[in-house]
Amino acid sequence: MPVITSPQEFNTEDLYVDLLPVLGRRFYLKVEGFNFAGSVKLKAAAAMVEAAERAGRLTEDSVLVESSSGNLGVALSVIAADKGYRFVCVTDNRCNLATRRMMEALGTEVYTVTRPAEEGGFLAARFDHVRALCASDPGYVWLNQHANPYNWRAHHDTTAPAIARQFPDLDVLFVGAGTTGTLMGCARYFRESGRPVTVVAVDTVGSVTFGGPAQPRMVPGLGAGVRPELLDASYVDDVVMVPEPETVRACRRLAAAGFLFGGSTGTVVAGARRWLDAHRPGEELTAVAIAPDLGERYLDTVYQESWIRDVYGDAELEDRDDVEYRRRLTESMA
Repeated sequence: MPVITSPQEFNTEDLYVDLLPVLGRRFYLKVEGFNFAGSVKLKAAAAMVEAAERAGRLTEDSVLVESSSGNLGVALSVIAADKGYRFVCVTDNRCNLATRRMMEALGTEVYTVTRPAEEGGFLAARFDHVRALCASDPGYVWLNQHANPYNWRAHHDTTAPAIARQFPDLDVLFVGAGTTGTLMGCARYFRESGRPVTVVAVDTVGSVTFGGPAQPRMVPGLGAGVRPELLDASYVDDVVMVPEPETVRACRRLAAAGFLFGGSTGTVVAGARRWLDAHRPGEELTAVAIAPDLGERYLDTVYQESWIRDVYGDAELEDRDDVEYRRRLTESMA
């Protein structure tokens, strides 16, 4: 039985879900949400904080500040509370209400940007506010998850080796692209290992990360309005772009089978299934997709019928895979 003294000491690293019974196609979902931050971001947060402490940038008088749409903000809130740091999270109005409340419960000051920048959208507006805070007081320390190399190194040293140990015959790995820290850490690891693993990035339509046109995005987590500095596309073998309605459908399909995952995970699952059906139909591969988060923080969005209708309308979400989920949801609300 593990005994810990700090929340970042605990993370379930070896849990996988075989999605064959749910999706009719075998691939394994590496579940990263079972820790005290509820997402894969705890690894990057811990690595970035520890590096800043070692370098002397972060001291007891410092104020952590970070731009986050949610999961990294919660992870830093957990660590800041444990270590006694003041933390200011700069987010925007797409951040789930449950996520904001969680950060505030942990003692974080949450600043919400309400207007996007003309270039770069909400992410650029968040960056502008963070830079203004840092310029106003040298005590602010911005870890900058979008450019901090310890973001990808955390996954190079932990996530990727764990997958390699569990699946020595791995053929393809699907990784969501947000800051691209998880993607770059895993892609670099498998490139350096010399193993013939195809690394597929999964992004959301409307993200500019891989050169697509910027469009409004309502599900926080993956995607970016500004190309991440961490990204080196030469390490990525392929990219799948997933429309948000497909993200919602994937989340609902998983929930109908008892697996309540978050929006980022829904995007990765939808992208993995799309790629496998298009590139390797009928072929048995050893495939793994990384599930960044769980679903509790999305109960008011991707699992809320009224929110879905308001954002996407009914027609875009009509899908035979949703029939059973809709029936069960209607019965539960009767």
